[in-house]
Amino acid sequence: MTIRPIRIVGDPVLRTPCDPVRQVTDGTRALVRDLLDTVDDEARAGVAANQIGVNLRAFSWHLVETGELGYILNPVIVELSEELQHDDEGCLSVPGLFYPRTRSAHARCVGTNLEGEEVELAGEGIVARLIQHEVAHLDGELYIDGLERSVRKRALREIRETL
Repeated sequence: MTIRPIRIVGDPVLRTPCDPVRQVTDGTRALVRDLLDTVDDEARAGVAANQIGVNLRAFSWHLVETGELGYILNPVIVELSEELQHDDEGCLSVPGLFYPRTRSAHARCVGTNLEGEEVELAGEGIVARLIQHEVAHLDGELYIDGLERSVRKRALREIRETL
């Protein structure tokens, strides 16, 4: 079992768009094991590969409500609802700080598993938030980027003071 340390805001890997997984290698398999071990630690909801320092398009999830543990390679969001949800959001890479963030109420993404088979993750509420949050990580974005202007200003100040 390998639980990898989480990269924190300010680390350039978090702001670098991730490369697609072009072929499955032993390294890819090890990455998936590490993503699953890391997300399963302390009931975390999701972990993107760049959060553990790997610049590849992959993320893992752990849905505490259902116990579902999974991963997806090369995820693409294929559906977002027009209906919105407003809730506080946090991030392992911005530890201990939560801010109100608007997201689509429903999201669906598709990608593949290690065997090249299609994987789909879809849902409302926390699942929709997780999909949007983790795919944004893989695009080199943090959740604080989408905060309302006044909230973002406060968040950046608190991040500087806290970290």
